[in-house]
Amino acid sequence: MESTPVLLESKSSPLRLLNEMHQLRLLGHLCDVTVSVEYQGVRADFAAHKAVLAATSKFFKEVFLNEKAADGPRSNVFLNEVQVADFASFLEFVYTAKVEVEEDRVQRMLEIAEKLKCLDLSETCFQLKRQMLESVLLELQNFSESQNSEEESAAHPGVLPESKAEGDERDSPGARPGHGASAEAPAAKAKEK
Repeated sequence: MESTPVLLESKSSPLRLLNEMHQLRLLGHLCDVTVSVEYQGVRADFAAHKAVLAATSKFFKEVFLNEKAADGPRSNVFLNEVQVADFASFLEFVYTAKVEVEEDRVQRMLEIAEKLKCLDLSETCFQLKRQMLESVLLELQNFSESQNSEEESAAHPGVLPESKAEGDERDSPGARPGHGASAEAPAAKAKEK
């Protein structure tokens, strides 16, 4: 009698693995590469794991996989024109799948994601930028609607909006100009004749 295969899958294992790799990096354990970044004279070194960088960034994957055997394994990578704070945020994101940055840094994070070819960070930045844009558009729409309401109230003080019955009266054939009929109604009737 043949046994049916079953799937053993952990939902928490990926998060646990990420958390453990992050802790190892923070403690400097098992790190096999140092990434040096420099921007306008500010420089910093970051210890990391090649496997994590290569798995999350096509840029690093290409760098590590294209190492020449004669040179030996690369233990240092130098990045210029990358701000220290941005690379620190990038590392936090690839090791934890989240990072908190100021709104004005989202565009810079998108740029570093594109430079380092990190698809997950690019997608996350695009989603956040879309949410921010939608929020701004909603605020503008609400502001515009409130401005229109204020302008209408200022133009017609003490006048209440017309009810449906009054609107129907304007369209009736016996409506007289000045009594609920619009100024456009007589012109429209003249064109019909």
